[in-house]
Amino acid sequence: MDINRLLDGFLGSQAGASVAKTASDVGAAAKGAASSIPGGLVGGAAAGGIAALLLGTKKGRKYGGAALKYGGMAALGGLAYKAYSDYKSNQSAAASAPQPNTAPAPAPAPALAPADSGFDPAQITDARGQDMRLSLVQAMISAAKADGHVDGQENQAIMDQIDQMGLGPNEKGFLFDQLRADSDPIAIANLASDEPQAAELYLASLLAIDVDTPEEQRYMERLGDALRLPAALRAELTAHANAAKLEAS
Repeated sequence: MDINRLLDGFLGSQAGASVAKTASDVGAAAKGAASSIPGGLVGGAAAGGIAALLLGTKKGRKYGGAALKYGGMAALGGLAYKAYSDYKSNQSAAASAPQPNTAPAPAPAPALAPADSGFDPAQITDARGQDMRLSLVQAMISAAKADGHVDGQENQAIMDQIDQMGLGPNEKGFLFDQLRADSDPIAIANLASDEPQAAELYLASLLAIDVDTPEEQRYMERLGDALRLPAALRAELTAHANAAKLEAS
């Protein structure tokens, strides 16, 4: 499977591009794509990839979710790394000198995660030996479908667009499988082989949705529980995701 080609189709050729050398390069390209998106279902696919359709069909939802505007998989890994590092720092500080709980400050635009940090999606594999970037796509699709807003007609329209995007049979098959699958937080949790990967999957899910319906809230609760993420880590990831959404809006 050509993963870069699949990401280009899913995120859009600019947001999914792997050629950018810095997080700011990736983010600038993705924001440029967002600003030029024409209206309508087909226009969204042409400019932003399949995720622009999948994440943009819910009434009131901004184009494609923060993950698309924020810079694709490379910057997502950087943001997860930053959130996890802040969580660990806070835990160490609390152990040495307990302090009252305070909300984390909004996160700045993240640097790319170091290649050996366990957070660079292109450098790690999940619990099944699958490229972590595919796992993050699975997490985003599953979360986007959590509230049932993608009906049968919309789902078919998305599949029709995939057919027209020039992807190979393996890439198409992967996306079709994810679109047909149930929204299942347990299946997503089973992709994580360690806590950093669990944090990254949780963050990708947060970035894909607004968490403004009971169904989405329940989905994220079940996902966090299945990933065995401590409450403090969930709060840190949520704060960083919310800050990223504000910056991307």
